[in-house]
Amino acid sequence: MSARRDARLLAIDQGTTGTVALLLDSAGRVVARGYAELPQHFPRPGLVEHRGEEIWQTVLHAVGVALGRDPVPKTPIAAIGITNQRETTLLWERPTSRPIAPAIVWQDRRTSARCEALRRAGHERAIARQTGLRLDPYFSATKLEWLLDHVPGARAKARRGELAFGTVDSWLLWKLTGGRVHATDPTNASRTLLYDIHKRQWAARLAALFRIPTATLPEVRPSAGDFGETLGVPGLPDGIPIRGVAGDQQAALFGQGCVSAGGLKNTYGTGCFLMLHTGAKAVPSRSGLLTTVACGPRGEAAYALEGSVFVAGAAIQWLRDGMGLLDVAADSEFVARSVPDAGGTFLVPAFTGLGAPYWRADARGVWCGITRGTTRAHLVRAALESIAFQTKDVVDAMNSDAGARLKRLRVDGGATQNDFLMQFQADILGVPIERPSVVESTALGAAYLAGIGAGMWTDRGAIPPDETESVFTPRMARKDREAACAGWRAAVELLLRPPASRRASRSSRR
Repeated sequence: MSARRDARLLAIDQGTTGTVALLLDSAGRVVARGYAELPQHFPRPGLVEHRGEEIWQTVLHAVGVALGRDPVPKTPIAAIGITNQRETTLLWERPTSRPIAPAIVWQDRRTSARCEALRRAGHERAIARQTGLRLDPYFSATKLEWLLDHVPGARAKARRGELAFGTVDSWLLWKLTGGRVHATDPTNASRTLLYDIHKRQWAARLAALFRIPTATLPEVRPSAGDFGETLGVPGLPDGIPIRGVAGDQQAALFGQGCVSAGGLKNTYGTGCFLMLHTGAKAVPSRSGLLTTVACGPRGEAAYALEGSVFVAGAAIQWLRDGMGLLDVAADSEFVARSVPDAGGTFLVPAFTGLGAPYWRADARGVWCGITRGTTRAHLVRAALESIAFQTKDVVDAMNSDAGARLKRLRVDGGATQNDFLMQFQADILGVPIERPSVVESTALGAAYLAGIGAGMWTDRGAIPPDETESVFTPRMARKDREAACAGWRAAVELLLRPPASRRASRSSRR
């Protein structure tokens, strides 16, 4: 199907805490937006789940809102693009399209012991060579293995080919196409611990290691490719082509126009993800980063280095929902500005372990430096500052791997609307922060891939670039920056220190 120049593009951005739907015109401009919040379920500490049907209902709601706000109603949709929270694992019955269990979210830590056992058995190096990833419960393989082991009858059904595995993109494709398409793209496949990023195919040996029947795995198709057409979707006509799919961080990289070696962005959402495009070369990290699949100018497979911070905006959500320190997340900026500094307090929000560059699945959060003078404002400010400090840890690792110092940072994601956070990030990094006029680069990337896949554009360079809306330049004196970073490092070291050492340290102080 050739795309009409007056048609819309529909982008579905299914994230950890909600789903965004954007409608774009043929010039790549956003004309309407819809949103629906997604409940998270926490059965026990360290366990994070979603419901597959709840994910689907948020998509239907967000799309319905966006379509209802289109200033030119009933304009045809030329193509749909999907981007998604990565690594989150679903398993459903092919005949009924029903999930056999809750989805295990990327933040979930239930398979930490299994990862440690595989590490002790000497598998980590071989896994890293093939996948570019660390042996960590963050990724999909051990989650899928856990579902097959713990849901009664699942293994037998999987061997008979009755079950389908997917990350969220595959689940949405299945639902959008009425169960006709079971597919994913290379960017999502590369986050499973089951995909050889060099051969660009499922790795049979890894599937055997994790005891995954290959019949459950989706077909891997190009990110700007043919993913079928809509069928039986409430609120959408049948036959709309689905022509773009990418994991959220790779979609944001594409949306920001980082499609060749040297392109760099940081996305601030539930987590925080810094990604450096490395072109056609898969660069191994020496500093605790991941090597992963990204998209080239036409959506073709390329490579990137990535640093993953597990808890960023989620820390502010926790202040609101868990601690009752905020009525709404947006209040965090005003509250943080009400004090000149964090009063010597530091939060290391390792609620679900520490990601890059530490990779400590067993780590748990610590709040240190609290005194009788510590106030709510200090705690809120410390939580916001923790996002910037974690980003600096990843930037330092990226600088080491790239052999060059970061000169500026392009950002996107919902948390970038917080001016305090962006200014503090510039101060801590000592480089300018550039914020685009549309911070939903993830959804834009999905739409652009769909537009290329549908023939609206030839490549990313044919799409008008998004303008820079704000630039935050460093204001902090170097000595103050160094002192703040030293305090952060001490807080991280306290968290990483073995429990016996922490007790001894407290005893010596007494």
